[in-house]
Amino acid sequence: MDRKINILFISSEAVPYAKTGGLGDVSGALPCYLQKSGANVKSFIPLYGSVNKEKYQIKKLFDGSCVKMGNCEEFYSVWYTNKPSGSDFYFIEFDKYFNRPGIYNDAFSGDYTDNAYRYSFLVRAAMQAAKDMDFCPDIIHVSDWQTAIACYYVKHDNDSFFKNTKTVLTIHNIGYQGIYGADVLPYAAISPFDFNENAFESYGRVNLLKAGIHFADKVTTVSPTYAKEILSAEGAGGLHKYLRERYTDLVGLLNGCDTDVWNPEKDTYIPCHYNISDYKKGKAANKKALQQMFWLEERADLPVFSFAARMTKQKGVDLLIPIVEKVINTMACQMIFLGSGDDKHAEWYLGGLPARYPGRIGAFIGHSEEKVHFIEAGSDFFMMPSLYEPCGLNQMYSQIYGTLPIVRATGGLDDTVENYNEMTGEGTGFKFWDVSSKALYNTIGWANSTYWDRKDDMDKMINRAMKRNFSWAEASENYMTMYEGMLR
Repeated sequence: MDRKINILFISSEAVPYAKTGGLGDVSGALPCYLQKSGANVKSFIPLYGSVNKEKYQIKKLFDGSCVKMGNCEEFYSVWYTNKPSGSDFYFIEFDKYFNRPGIYNDAFSGDYTDNAYRYSFLVRAAMQAAKDMDFCPDIIHVSDWQTAIACYYVKHDNDSFFKNTKTVLTIHNIGYQGIYGADVLPYAAISPFDFNENAFESYGRVNLLKAGIHFADKVTTVSPTYAKEILSAEGAGGLHKYLRERYTDLVGLLNGCDTDVWNPEKDTYIPCHYNISDYKKGKAANKKALQQMFWLEERADLPVFSFAARMTKQKGVDLLIPIVEKVINTMACQMIFLGSGDDKHAEWYLGGLPARYPGRIGAFIGHSEEKVHFIEAGSDFFMMPSLYEPCGLNQMYSQIYGTLPIVRATGGLDDTVENYNEMTGEGTGFKFWDVSSKALYNTIGWANSTYWDRKDDMDKMINRAMKRNFSWAEASENYMTMYEGMLR
């Protein structure tokens, strides 16, 4: 194009300001790299009570802004920073909705019952702020159910300011669809005529993601394989019919990862930096530090198999738990588990294993950014037996650090890991397909035997893995190509 593209991002979270998962990673990184590619980008997220205004030099831009909701007017403030990335981030301050203990829920009462109100307000407020700043977007890019309603507003409102604006909806995880009561219709300015099966209505309730799919100009997912999987009844959470109708507008674009933060040459957490030319020395030093951190026997010869993820069914803990003790009793190895989540049985079981297998199994129940970096740098293998994984990041981090991933071939895991070929020695990890503990056990055994019996293949795979390019610089170019195609 002969001019810069104006892109308005609206998201419920973005690193480093507020994050619960991969949505925050993408919403924080992608706008920065698009700006480096020459686009004009403005990103809006809520000013949650947990956002550190001092640390990120977030300053109030203007007070007393007003947005017309469906049945009332709301007054809010807009804050701004371009720290630390240099990209423009704006924050909607509205204490009634955003000054709360959690982002989507709290530890005591679960999901906030007014989430549909909160995020429909966020979208309208962000769009109004763009108008107030005279920033006319060529593209409004939104993510998941929280901000999907922007696609509806652009199509439905007939606002001349947005008459040439195209919308992109990215689905990070179709398992979360934003299903709420129909009482939100008047406030969110949803016409009763659009409360139908093809748009907002789902069994008498409002489905925000479903409506976004219907009204978006382009629907993207975070990996090519996940884009195919959500067209099936098994992978779409009931939305396959509507996604099939938008098949020609559905695109799978693989996420990138932050190679400034996740880089063994300059990782601020790990004790020994290394690169592809000296990885053996570096990984050996980091393995020793990792074994000390998790109270494992300091054995340079034993392979370390690690798992670091939310302890939920999606992440494959139900496949892992039945075979952990079989692995440790039949294979010469050590194992590490880190995470927390909805599956309290998994927390209790995995957290108790170090007492039963001292020196051979380590565990940390909770989240620690430092420990995850140690795990990636010091482990030999990283286990991701996910039932489904729209993209996944740890399998990318693992390859960058020369830690070979063991994954179920689904979504982004299938797209980013090259399966080991014993005939050629090529590959960057180990895959299995069946949703079964037996398949996971056999694949761990396959990796373990490769470690002990095929040292040359291990070196070849590690070298191949560390040469992979998973940076956002490359991923953002795919988005720019898509935007330009839409505008042409």
